[in-house]
Amino acid sequence: MPTNQPDRAREYQVLDPCLLGRPVHLLPVFAARLAEAIGSAMTSPGARRYWGAYRLEKLEFVRPPQEASLRWLGVPGPYGIAAVSFERGLLLELLEGRYARRTTAAGAAVQRDPSIERVTSTEERLAATLAQQLAGLVSDRVADALAASAVAVAVAAPPAAAGKPGASVVPASAPGKNGWVLRAVLRAQYGRRETDDASVPAPEGQVWISLDHALMAHVLQGLMGERHGSRHAGGARMKREPLASHLRVKLEGRLVSKEVTLATLFGLKVGDVIPVAVGRADVLLDDSRLFTAAVAEHKGKLCLTSFEDAE
Repeated sequence: MPTNQPDRAREYQVLDPCLLGRPVHLLPVFAARLAEAIGSAMTSPGARRYWGAYRLEKLEFVRPPQEASLRWLGVPGPYGIAAVSFERGLLLELLEGRYARRTTAAGAAVQRDPSIERVTSTEERLAATLAQQLAGLVSDRVADALAASAVAVAVAAPPAAAGKPGASVVPASAPGKNGWVLRAVLRAQYGRRETDDASVPAPEGQVWISLDHALMAHVLQGLMGERHGSRHAGGARMKREPLASHLRVKLEGRLVSKEVTLATLFGLKVGDVIPVAVGRADVLLDDSRLFTAAVAEHKGKLCLTSFEDAE
């Protein structure tokens, strides 16, 4: 009689005895919200100069990598310390994208071997800046989760040099093999490494984010509300209200644009007047032109009205 053989290829979540009794099964919820925040931050105009054409493809909780070559950067925050480590090849690709890729005389990209590349101060500064960005997003998501679950926690005072880029980043030790880290997989959306063949996958790299005991405790504390309250109240509210009624987006209005020569621009002085004509304004959503609108005045304020879809 045939029997059903167990699927040994399927991966199961291993329980950590130190986390029993806590909502460990909801950690993917936190990872999904953090992935959304990181993805939005990477595509923002201010962050594109750091992340280049790379986009977040996957973010999940996994066991820590057992690679001695990884360098961990600790970023203290109000809820704990987040240690960030970048795959060396990814960091070099980001560095080349920021400061222009090196090419040979024939125009082909120079293939770099991370194992023999010297670590420069520019690379260290870039790693520190990106580590600060990621750690800040983790703290923001923890704060949002704690606020949503109405949990009052004691927040540590920020470091004295927290406002200076790279000042609050310190070397950190690798996490223990029995802990949990967030693994982010990034993939380049444009360009190939050495060929334009579509069958060759675009470059990708990995980033690991380790949360210390205090930070992980705050993450799980914020998820307690998901287990208790939001299952009923939040779930019922989401059913009553359509997504479009509470999903907020930011619209930007471009009132006027003017083209001038470079000589005219450098020749401007205090008191000079640039004549412009205000017509219909462009309404933008994340740099995408959605509508055109007429500019009107209402109680001393400029307003947009008569919206029309942009062709």
